[in-house]
Amino acid sequence: MRRLPLLGILLLLVGCDEMSHQPKYDSYEKSKLFADGKSMQVPPRGSIGRDDPALLVALKQQPPMSRQLVERGRDRFNIYCVPCHDQAGYGNGTVPNRGFPRPPSFHIDRLRQASPAYFVDVITHGHGVMYAYADRVAPADRWAIAAYIQALQLSQDAPADLLSPDERTKLEKADAAP
Repeated sequence: MRRLPLLGILLLLVGCDEMSHQPKYDSYEKSKLFADGKSMQVPPRGSIGRDDPALLVALKQQPPMSRQLVERGRDRFNIYCVPCHDQAGYGNGTVPNRGFPRPPSFHIDRLRQASPAYFVDVITHGHGVMYAYADRVAPADRWAIAAYIQALQLSQDAPADLLSPDERTKLEKADAAP
């Protein structure tokens, strides 16, 4: 029975160096894989490098608020943010409900006062235990998510005077119901 752990360790040690001895091409080495015989290929049309100037400009320029921007933000928020932040943005998603750290609610004063650029920065670089989403979320979509977060914040704490008289009557009836 003592030999079983020793055998497991021995098997692990045997497989440790396989990554350094795998077949690979150096950048300028000839290759039979591609028709032109080069191992280093031109990036496919439409691909964008992480340090592309157009991406950096899109990251720095906040687009104007629009219905389309908020709708795109809701779509991206539901994909990337809901698992931790939940659909209303209170931080009660399925991930923290399974034991991971709970993110702050978007409805606390500190985050209500935060600018859209703050949310874009957090999506880009991460914050606390949240990792960066820069490799998953395009800069334009980061701004869209930030716009949607602002809409969520307003939806949860909208002043009653912004409502039409009919909407206020419905709200008062809902508050009065037992």
